[in-house]
Amino acid sequence: MKEIYLWLVRLMSLLWAGRRQKDVIYLLSFADNLPFIQALAAKLPAGHRLVVFYRPKCQAAAANLAAAGITVRPFEDNLAFVLTGIPQIMRARLLFCDNYYAFLGGLYHPRRMRIVQLWHAAGAIKRFGWDDPTTAQRSASDQRRFQAVYDQFDEYVVGAPAMGQVFATSYRVPLSRMQVLGYPRSDRLQDASWVNATQQRIWQQVPALKGHRVILYAPTYRDGVTFTPPAGLAAALRQDPTARVVVKLHPALATTADELQRQLGPQGVAAPELSTTELLTVAETLVTDYSSVAFDYSLLPNAHSLLFYLFDLPAYRQDPGVQADLLDWLPGPVMTTNDQLAAAIQADAVTELTQFNQHWNRANDGHATERVVARYVAQLSD
Repeated sequence: MKEIYLWLVRLMSLLWAGRRQKDVIYLLSFADNLPFIQALAAKLPAGHRLVVFYRPKCQAAAANLAAAGITVRPFEDNLAFVLTGIPQIMRARLLFCDNYYAFLGGLYHPRRMRIVQLWHAAGAIKRFGWDDPTTAQRSASDQRRFQAVYDQFDEYVVGAPAMGQVFATSYRVPLSRMQVLGYPRSDRLQDASWVNATQQRIWQQVPALKGHRVILYAPTYRDGVTFTPPAGLAAALRQDPTARVVVKLHPALATTADELQRQLGPQGVAAPELSTTELLTVAETLVTDYSSVAFDYSLLPNAHSLLFYLFDLPAYRQDPGVQADLLDWLPGPVMTTNDQLAAAIQADAVTELTQFNQHWNRANDGHATERVVARYVAQLSD
């Protein structure tokens, strides 16, 4: 079925090849890059149009863009998208992608179309692409489909050479395709007005957090949306009796989050209406594992202690795997037991993040949006 779908994408894109390419298309599956999209729309030369194709889960973000006068269209991988979406995408001079989109593997790529990957994370702890051990177990046809998508990207926008190397290795693409411009979505993390406004809004919405040390527990999304916290985790998280603890798990794990919140007792504070990124702005301590939130948190002025609690590291090394040099650049020791985590929370020591940021956030300096918009708007006149 996947092969047939990609064949249909190929056919439709060939039928619409040769049309005038003046549009800018943004494929949206993460809702945290809206300021960049709006900045891009504001800088487009006359005669060019921005269209955002969004996944249904980003409906609220799309509504915000529509209110700003930007054309938005929902899309899923189905026949309707082949018949109505592909013709519009074939009019693109620039095609921005914030994720892996399978249909790209079948898309005819005109010479004048520039396809740009704007990944949704500033760094990588877990492996992906060819570096994921499970990829080798997939069928030859699956592997061809994966590589066909990876090869479509003309350029990859990254925040540091380290992430460029990860893409080059994981996707088997030339290092020359990497553009160290910084991630636009990271700009707000160094925007004092945005950080302050977010903090004030959180304290108004969740007053129980104000005036306390906030410990945020935000582990990574796991394929299959399965996650079982180890027994005793709640006791470790509440080692500072004056702190308040917020748990942020994948939305599909609401029952697990509720149970962990219950075990935290009065120190646990529920904040389901707030995003993880918002909560990072009030967290004095972030406890995570393989999640990319670590790379965002390290840019914030309130970042005090960043703790890596990898209780399932032996199993995770096997599937999906972690970066081979992980222990070389982590800004602190790996914790695998509740006792180690409890001791670190009690100690409340400052995590030195300078070298970590130099490795992963070198170009994430608060001005990435300006550079990315300037580079690609200039290409519209090539």
